[in-house]
Amino acid sequence: MVRLNLYARPYLMASAAILAISALPAYAQSTDTNSKSTTQTGAERQAQQQADVAASVDQGDNEIIVTARRRAETLLDVPIAVTAYTGAALQQAGALDVTDLSETTPNVTLEVSRGTNSTLTAFIRGVGQQDPVAGFEPGVGVYLDDVYLNRPQAAVLDIYDVERIEVLRGPQGTLYGRNTIGGAVKYVTKRLGDTPTLNIRGTYGSYNQADLVVSAGTPIGDGTFKIGGAVARLSRDGFGKNLTTGQQNYNKDIWAARGTLEFEPSSALFMRVSGDYTHDMSNPRGGHRLITSLASGIPPLSDVYDSRGGLNDPHQDVKAWGVTWLTEAHPADWLTFRSIMAYRKDDSATPIDFDALPAVDLDVPAYYNNKQFSQEVQLLVDTGKLNGLVGLYYLDASARTVFDVRLPATVTALTFGQVDTDTVAIFGDFTYDFTPKFSLSLGGRYTWDNRTSDINRGVYIGGGSPYFGGGGTLILTQSNFRGTRGFKEFTPRASFSFKPTPDQNFYISYAKGFKGGGFDPRGVSTAAPDTNGDGTVSYNEVYNFMTFDPETVDSYEVGYKAALFDRRLRFALDGFIADYRDVQVPGSVGTVINGQQTFIGVTTNAGKAKIKGVEFEGNLIAARDMGTVGDQLNIAWSVGYIDAKYKQFIDSRGIDVASERAFQNTPAWTASGTLGYSTPVGAGSVDASATVSYRSSTQQFELRTPMLDQAAYALLNANIVWHINDRYSIGVHGRNLTDKRYIVSGYNFLAQDPDTGNFLRNASGNYIPTLGAEGVLTAYYGNPRQVFVTFGAKF
Repeated sequence: MVRLNLYARPYLMASAAILAISALPAYAQSTDTNSKSTTQTGAERQAQQQADVAASVDQGDNEIIVTARRRAETLLDVPIAVTAYTGAALQQAGALDVTDLSETTPNVTLEVSRGTNSTLTAFIRGVGQQDPVAGFEPGVGVYLDDVYLNRPQAAVLDIYDVERIEVLRGPQGTLYGRNTIGGAVKYVTKRLGDTPTLNIRGTYGSYNQADLVVSAGTPIGDGTFKIGGAVARLSRDGFGKNLTTGQQNYNKDIWAARGTLEFEPSSALFMRVSGDYTHDMSNPRGGHRLITSLASGIPPLSDVYDSRGGLNDPHQDVKAWGVTWLTEAHPADWLTFRSIMAYRKDDSATPIDFDALPAVDLDVPAYYNNKQFSQEVQLLVDTGKLNGLVGLYYLDASARTVFDVRLPATVTALTFGQVDTDTVAIFGDFTYDFTPKFSLSLGGRYTWDNRTSDINRGVYIGGGSPYFGGGGTLILTQSNFRGTRGFKEFTPRASFSFKPTPDQNFYISYAKGFKGGGFDPRGVSTAAPDTNGDGTVSYNEVYNFMTFDPETVDSYEVGYKAALFDRRLRFALDGFIADYRDVQVPGSVGTVINGQQTFIGVTTNAGKAKIKGVEFEGNLIAARDMGTVGDQLNIAWSVGYIDAKYKQFIDSRGIDVASERAFQNTPAWTASGTLGYSTPVGAGSVDASATVSYRSSTQQFELRTPMLDQAAYALLNANIVWHINDRYSIGVHGRNLTDKRYIVSGYNFLAQDPDTGNFLRNASGNYIPTLGAEGVLTAYYGNPRQVFVTFGAKF
């Protein structure tokens, strides 16, 4: 991987909020340079590329180097829709965690999942997963230093000590160890430098936000060994308060650390062992009731960040850690061997009060435990005209969820679900440059997925289950199920690139995405229907009821990337069409079994869907040297449009309701615009920027949900940073300056018309609850206005 100073000219960071734009090829200074590069050795070409990119950075071109195709390239060279943010750009924009990226990345949604603090809900181009069910793999893959995070728990990564983050849109499978059907978010941390460094960054702001990040690194002896690390303390008071428990609501209380040891005895061998640890002790996130409680008549609170939920056991606590061992060897100048071995584990204890009321009406204490071991091996080839890789991937992962569903009259359903995953895949992807203008890429992947699931469900009366310290008595077993299922799929990829000039790239591509099926760990086997009408429910009928099928997508894309007008205008434009089949839609409903109201997990394979869209990202140097040498005005913008429609969606009644269903968390329009200005001041510069981001209306679920679905809205952010010199900086950042209230997620357990989504009412005109007596329509909101100052020092 090429490692560069990507922010040598600080004034270009003024448009950092959407700095991810198509860039000039790193080495494509002229046709002659391209031609010469085909005769150099791999090592000579890499050295030449580094020198050329460094020169272009010195000239103010400020290239962003990405590894979207597992080799160092500029954004313009990559025939994939990819957005990249440098660490410096994210700091300039005041970004706090990965969810902030969706404000300026087209057709992307990244949110904190409902009643959690650190579980990620991610959608790219309509593909994703709203319900973070244990055992379900997300449709959007999150990678931490090329290690795939198999579960969404603990995946809301805070931004500190990061080199860059890449967001890849569309299926990924021939270049990465783990296939992802919707796209990928790559979080890349910094490698250690050749000289001792110490970086300190402090933040203080609204709601007593107090963050401190300290990172350091140094070579040992002759530089063969390097050691480094970072420690982060991230804290903030709550945006509101839980009026029942007295706790702050929406607060932040996190300790995090990373450590790295690098060994590089020569240019032919590099080894890196890294570890990370995060401990999130934030309070439970309580939701805001949108309706008056049906039994007790308690009205909604006036402040959407306040809550009344009484559940506070188990104590909220999330711990996540991992270790990665990377080895890169160069047995020949045209060949690289790479091994990525990793182990990760996370444990979450969380109380979720669905009804957000003091009394027990729909309370869910829960534990989530995930662990995974992965091994990836790659051989990368670079012979000049031919670049590519072959790889082998293995994953052994286990996900366990244990939770009570506590209802009125001291009735509790305890669910214990565990899903084990074993995956093996072989993959390869090669690009051949016929000429400096024409390139063809072909890739393929064969995946074997195996799932084993154990699901147990028991109903207790007289209190909660003993697992969570309750005194209830077991009266009914609703599930005692074990199942195993295997899946295999071949997924190809192809793309063709045409560069009429070194500053332009036209491409067309095809990729197939695949995500295996499995078992819903919240399933209730006694709810399985007698499908053959013989009067009994067989194991096969239970098995079919508890399982769901794989989903696939065929994605077609055409794009154009360019750096025009003396590189003052850079942009990326792409259009895509995807055929999405057997869409997995996990959900949960209230039902009655044996006369007892209870909760049940239901996963639907929703038939067929068609997704079409257009994306545009651009950056314009609107003015340069405006009265003062070094002054600069930048305009950056992004637009995404998506038309995602179900073509077939068979509901529980056997009726095709495709025309009444919409994609979750997928606004038709996303857009952003940033105006940035920079001027030299003394030995440094002052960089100012303002960003407006827009999202059109969004549904939380496939069926419209009045009051919970979010109307269109816009957010305003602004930043001003004084880079005093190369060592010190001071910044002021404002996020959501208009203090917009907007819903990002929620729960609904009210009876609805299955065709219109309208809530049903009883003879008294009241809503009809499907779980509990009070009715659940609970919302969670995005962050309010925040203003904070930052101070940075580098030594």
